[in-house]
This record gives sequence, structure tokens and C-alpha cells, in this order.
Amino acid sequence: MKHSSLAILAAALVATQAVHAQERRDGAVLAEKKDAKYDAIKAEVRKKEEPAPKKRMWVDFSAVDAPKAVSEFTKVWHQPPVCQGLSGMCWCFSTTSFLESEAYRLTKRELRLSVLHTVYWEHVEKAKGWVTSRGASVYGEGSQPAAVLRALKSHGALPAEAYTGLKNGKKEHDHESTLYAEIKAYLEGVKTAGAWNEETVVSTVRAILDHHLGAPPEKVVVAGETMTPKEYLAKVVRLNPDDYVGFLSTMEQPYWEKAEYEVPDNWWHGKEYVNVPLDTFLSAIKGALRAGFSVGVAGDMSEPGYSIGPPGIAVVPSWDIPSAFIDEAARQFRFGNGSTTDDHGLHVVGWLTRGGKDWFLVKDSWSSSWNNDHPGYYFFHEDYLKLKMLAFVVHRDAVKELLTRAR
Repeated sequence: MKHSSLAILAAALVATQAVHAQERRDGAVLAEKKDAKYDAIKAEVRKKEEPAPKKRMWVDFSAVDAPKAVSEFTKVWHQPPVCQGLSGMCWCFSTTSFLESEAYRLTKRELRLSVLHTVYWEHVEKAKGWVTSRGASVYGEGSQPAAVLRALKSHGALPAEAYTGLKNGKKEHDHESTLYAEIKAYLEGVKTAGAWNEETVVSTVRAILDHHLGAPPEKVVVAGETMTPKEYLAKVVRLNPDDYVGFLSTMEQPYWEKAEYEVPDNWWHGKEYVNVPLDTFLSAIKGALRAGFSVGVAGDMSEPGYSIGPPGIAVVPSWDIPSAFIDEAARQFRFGNGSTTDDHGLHVVGWLTRGGKDWFLVKDSWSSSWNNDHPGYYFFHEDYLKLKMLAFVVHRDAVKELLTRAR
């Protein structure tokens, strides 16, 4: 009996070693964080050179066995990628892209929706929140998918060509040093002076928005019919914002209950997201894609495994954490110590299985996705999504079973 147990233990050890021998072992390089597309836009828009960034640690991407082309993926229909320029509008670019895919899935109509219409009204809502909270709420460029759905309900939608937010022949967005900085400075002045008149604050913020973006039209003509933005949403887009649900996976709050997404971009402290275990979180995204749904995700792009240039992929370095050890605790540890943040919104539009793991085709509006052979996209290894993506939004039909378990 003793010898039999030893034999079983030895066989298990050999099997474990074989599994680990097959796992990817990443190399590392020291290089500058150089985003060629972003630098080109900045040079054109601001006519200003920046000092070279310091070198930092990156994965040796040349040794990673990753997909090479968008054509390798099974895809959900989506509009071609658009760059967000020098702005923090990823949350709206990604979620708007997600809604365009939803409109096609449900009606087979290929729509381009205005990103800037939603962004305009989100700035207005943030200004109201600033007054209501007496300057305690967060005012930043970022937001989250739930904000887009909320804006649709309150303000409707517009076709992309009706409101671009690009005035005077501009081709690229630049909000970082202009619109955002100006509104932020004004709101800080309101706080310092204690000038909490909401009507005045909103009026001033809208004047700044109108100056930089132009005023959004109150009506548009579509197929010969004049419509308000709410009518355009109801008659043309035909999406119900209440049909969409968000999910989190955090150990800090009870599973299967709605929870607050505790990041600065959730400036109104909404509790729109269902909190689920990590394996459920990942399997729900996989299942949605295989059923023909796309998924909007929010998470972290500031990682050594997230390439700024070629090959346009995102992996978790083995020298950070081996794949087998990525679990709820590893994810929570990084969120708790700040090494995982919610700094980007993306649209997952495809998948493929390679080496026993999934890779995801991710549509990305940030400039770094234009520095490779598949501009506007990243290829995410499932480990990266599992460890670094914090929330996702999807149509409720894709997650019916999960919603029956939610309290």
C-alpha cells in the first residue's frame, strides 16, 4: 500500500511538471514607452516636442506565440475602429461601438452613432454632480459604460455625422489640454468661491463645451423625417438601455448581488453591476461571444504585457504571475494595491482558441492600437482579460441564466 501511494505521488509530480513545462515562459526587455500614433497626433495638434520617456520593463513580445491577423478570429459584426485622439473618451468610444454592434445584431442596420453627443451630456451631468456634492465628486475625462446607457435614456442619440465635436476643420480630438482643463479649472474656482448655483454652473460649462465642440443639434433629419435625439433613439437606433446589464468580479462585495463599481470614474456611486465569481465572469464573456454577442469591457492597459507598438497584443507576463495562479485573490490583490486600475474601455468583438486558451479580438480607440499591423485592434490572451479586466456590459439575453441567480 505504501509503495502504491509513492508511485501515485511520483506520477502526479511528473504530470504537474509536464504541465508547467508547457506553460509560456516570457522574456523581458527594457525600452521606452513610446506610442508612435499618440506622439504623431500630439506633434500635429500641439506643435510641441516632448522629452523621451524613461525606459521600463516590457515582455519580449517577439517570443510570444500569438495570433497574427484579425482574419484568424471568429468575429461579431462591428464598425471599423476610430481613434479617440488626445482625449479620455475611451469609455464612450467603446460603449458606443458596442451599441452599434447591438443595433446590427437586432436589426441588421449598419449605424454610426455620435460619441461626442454622449460625451457632451456626461460633462453636463458631472457639473451637476459637482454642485450637488459641493465639489466632493470626481470630475475627470473618464466615465464608464453605465454612463452611456444613462445618457441615452436622458438625452437620446444622434448619428455620427450630425455631431462630431470637431470644429473648424479639426481632424483629431484634443480634450486633455483644452476642454477638460478649462472645465476643471472653472469647477475648482466654483468650489473655492462656494458659488453653488447649479443653473449658472451648468450654463458656464455648456458655454465651454459649445466653444470647443459646438452645440449639439436639437433635431436631425433622417430619411426625410425630422427627429429629436430621443426620437432618433426610439425610431432608428431602437435599442432599450434597460436591456443591458453590467458585471463585476470583486471579493470585496457579496457575489450575486448588485454592487458599486468602486473606481473614480463611477463618480455618481451607481450600483448597476452584478458581482459574480471570477470563473463565472470569464465564462460569461466567452459564452456571449460564442453566441454572437459582443461585450464592452473596462480595465487596465498600463501593464508590461500590453504592447504599445508591435505586435499589438496583451498578455500577463509569466514573471509577473504564472497562468495557473491567476485567481480571485491575485486579481483582488492587484486592485487593492493600485497596480490594477480602471483606465480604459474596450469592445470585445471576436475570439479564437489557441494552445488550449482563448484569445480575444478587442477593438480599441486608444492611439497605441494603431502602431501595429492590425490598426485599431488588440489581441488579448484570456489571462489578461481574467486578471486585468474589471467590468463588462452585455445584452441581458446573453446572460439569462446568470440573472436568475442575481439577488
